Amino acid sequence: MTASADQPANVRAMLRLSMTPGIGPILIARLRERFGSAHAILEAPITHLQQVQGISAEKARAIGRGVDEGEIDVELAEAEARGAAVLSIDDANYPPLLKQIPDPPPVIYVRGSIAPADVYSIAIVGTRNCSAYGRDQAGRLAAALATRGLAIISGGARGIDTEAHRGAMRGGGRTLIVMGCGLSHHYPPENESLFESVVAEGRGALISEFPMRLGPSKENFPRRNRIISGLSLGTLVIEAGERSGALITARLACEEHHREVFAIPGNVDSPRASGCHKMIREGWAKLVTGAADILESLEGSEHLVAGAMEHAGIDDSASLFAPQSGAAAATDSKPVPIGQLNLTPSQQKILESLDGQPVELDELSARTGLPIHALQADLTILQIRGLVGKAGLSAVERRR
Repeated sequence: MTASADQPANVRAMLRLSMTPGIGPILIARLRERFGSAHAILEAPITHLQQVQGISAEKARAIGRGVDEGEIDVELAEAEARGAAVLSIDDANYPPLLKQIPDPPPVIYVRGSIAPADVYSIAIVGTRNCSAYGRDQAGRLAAALATRGLAIISGGARGIDTEAHRGAMRGGGRTLIVMGCGLSHHYPPENESLFESVVAEGRGALISEFPMRLGPSKENFPRRNRIISGLSLGTLVIEAGERSGALITARLACEEHHREVFAIPGNVDSPRASGCHKMIREGWAKLVTGAADILESLEGSEHLVAGAMEHAGIDDSASLFAPQSGAAAATDSKPVPIGQLNLTPSQQKILESLDGQPVELDELSARTGLPIHALQADLTILQIRGLVGKAGLSAVERRR
């Protein structure tokens, strides 16, 4: 990616819009709904811009003046120097679940890779000042979920976030780190080696909506939290006080993004766990003690994924199930070859054991050699991906 003239025009236009003072994601979403594209917004008459809710005469004039192209060149040059891609919300590679939230970031910066299958993901968040118990639970559950093929999303902060990212790596999975600063910074600095290993090993990505050189600030983190939730099918909270930022993420997931919310119970005397206990007590978070509880709750998420694909205008057979190496994807109704589905070995074995007819779980367990509890966990992931479906009370069949 080059920094200036070779950059896609839609990215440059969206950057000009998003860097305009006073114009944030909600206003840009309203403007896009009215005018359709960043180009059309920038070229619209001021009187037409003012017809959009929240666009005052002053803001309309600011949009009309635009941001100097030199500033855009500097920003793109910094992104190129740091190895960061810049994605507009109109880009085909923009994460489809994130696009569905009420205030998606119009531009995101990405170091590393966002894989198509990262749509199957769980956010894990919690306190920076966690206990040994919290660290153990975050690492254990992240590894268990990653082993089953779920990407782990978190904010790269000290404590629970860090252990979640590390657990995903130990589990052989992928992890997306949503930063509260521009990608020219490593924050917290002690996690630099973790961040760089995720990128260098092709195990995920660093993601930010903030300009490359913007430093960390407490005002950034609530905005960062909505992206963590928006990228995920659900959010798991481990050790969070009642005023914790992790609860902001969970509230967004539940009330605005309509995603699943989970919480791990902790010591009843610990203020670190008071937020988790409050969530469970009030009934808007599901109590979980292991990965199986989360997987069971995600069984209906295939409709959320399918809706996100449709909303984003993405052909799921071409985007989610094709190989990530750039080979041509299957676009007809034929099943995609199992080797191209980016599945775990046990999930591949399950699909290979399904012959087009409904198979009872006991029989499938015998065919695959997998115990029932492991089989059910993998079937949940395959069901979310639309690869298998239920056939009666205790049977499944292959769909693709």
